[in-house]
Amino acid sequence: MDRIDAMKVFVAAVDEGSLAGSGRKLGRSPAAVSRAIAFLEAHVGAELLHRTTRSIKLSEAGERYSVACRRILTDLEEADMAAAGERSAPRGMLTITAPVAAGEEILRPLLDAFMDKFPDVCVRLDMLDRPANLIDEGIDVALRIAHLADSTLVALRVGDVRRVVAASPRYLARHKRIIQPADLAEHQIIAMTHFGIDSWNFPPIDGSTIPRAVQFTPRFVVNSIRAAVASAVQGRGVVRMFSYHLADAVADGTLRIILAGDEHPPLPVHLVSPHRRLSVPKVRAFVDFALPKLREGFEERGLACSAPASSPRSRSQ
Repeated sequence: MDRIDAMKVFVAAVDEGSLAGSGRKLGRSPAAVSRAIAFLEAHVGAELLHRTTRSIKLSEAGERYSVACRRILTDLEEADMAAAGERSAPRGMLTITAPVAAGEEILRPLLDAFMDKFPDVCVRLDMLDRPANLIDEGIDVALRIAHLADSTLVALRVGDVRRVVAASPRYLARHKRIIQPADLAEHQIIAMTHFGIDSWNFPPIDGSTIPRAVQFTPRFVVNSIRAAVASAVQGRGVVRMFSYHLADAVADGTLRIILAGDEHPPLPVHLVSPHRRLSVPKVRAFVDFALPKLREGFEERGLACSAPASSPRSRSQ
């Protein structure tokens, strides 16, 4: 049996979460998939997958082997593309990762248009609220919202996002005025894991280097951005999120930015890709297609989420 082909079956099984899913993706029978996995396990002398009647789980050896398989398959694809020449048409599977909300709200509509323009390219969009290792996980492009560490990745700036605090006009009319971050301790807070479940940090006051931490007991804790936004729009409390999460609600007046003068500096947004991947036609095509549209989209959402000028940061706690 061809080991490279068996690796493709193995990686597909991991991605799909089942042997049956691997068979459907690759057009193989269940028996053929099982034979391929058994072949690899016999070759490496270790069990790669723990199988149940409904699912599979990587063994410790399987986790290490899957990383190596992805790297090998990616290198082979790059070699094929290089041999075909830079003018070859974009084709094959393009793998992209992004934070969940950015993937749903920003990338997914853009990918529809991209696939219409490049019918020979298929797209896998992994929406993850964690930083993926692009090389080890075989990812072509990532959308990242963070200050980037020095690395071998190519980073292309597409915009900035702010970490904003907001509430509905109805909520603000019915509750004590929020003038400074410390006032939040007396308000109903809609909390999410990424932005702090029991405290929010704010930049230091002028003349200090110590960030301000506001402690609170949340009224509502939720792990869905859409649910948190909907709850805030309904007047259930104060929420903190990235500006693009709230842009539509701020633009239509159902949410209002507060404490704008106490925000952290904006975070940069980049498209990042392993350096060698940019020479692959499908990756180059996506970057060239997406870059201007993402820049325009983040600029529009930033303008939609603009807030009136506010007073300088408070000097008191």
